Amino acid sequence: MDQTQRDETKTMTQERFTVQDRPEQFRYVLLDRGEDGTQEKEIGEESYVDVAADDGAQRVLFHTLVSDEYAGQGLASMFVRTIVEGLIASGTAIVPVCPYVAAWLPKHPEYAEHVVQPQRIHLEAIRDQQR
Repeated sequence: MDQTQRDETKTMTQERFTVQDRPEQFRYVLLDRGEDGTQEKEIGEESYVDVAADDGAQRVLFHTLVSDEYAGQGLASMFVRTIVEGLIASGTAIVPVCPYVAAWLPKHPEYAEHVVQPQRIHLEAIRDQQR
């Protein structure tokens, strides 16, 4: 596949799949809008909890899921990248508790300065939210 084909595939993927923040549910969802853009099927989620810190807001990403039906398409990576870039743009630090996010971030060192390593307060916030 040449660069032009990769660019076309990337554009089609970005148009077909979208990410929405649903703060009332404390999660992001990954939606498949279908080939023609008329559907809205939820195919993934990223659960989170927010923690206030002295140096600003922190979002703890603690559960990533993409439907098995969509495995192997790079959607989990696209999903996490979209979330991370949105958080950085809003000035919110990323706390990777989810194993997928914790493994993904070191592969993308350009985001390292925005990452806060999980601490007890983050794990307690997850526990408290799930009660």
